[in-house]
Amino acid sequence: QVQLVESGGGLVQAGGSLRLSCAASGNIFGATMGWYRQAPGKQRELVAAIASGGSTNYGDSVKGRFTISRDNAKNTLYLQMNSLRPEDTAVYYCKQIFPRPYWGQGTQVTVSS
Repeated sequence: QVQLVESGGGLVQAGGSLRLSCAASGNIFGATMGWYRQAPGKQRELVAAIASGGSTNYGDSVKGRFTISRDNAKNTLYLQMNSLRPEDTAVYYCKQIFPRPYWGQGTQVTVSS
């Protein structure tokens, strides 16, 4: 079983930046990893995903503002979030998508207007 621990969330003003990290207890070398978010009253949605080979996929609302990356040597996943908007406010979750799904506990991101 892989444990995922997110960090880096917090309160930021609109237009600001945050960098989320997700530390995995196991080897993520061959895994597809992703960031999801869930705002109050809304469904959880994919923010960004990155395959083992490095190819990436982004949700339409974050394209050009967020960047997902990984450091396999450190078993860590990152999400650089720039030009943050109030609508980005949500709990952000790290997930090992493939080969087996594992979720982190989530980290709160709040963007004030």
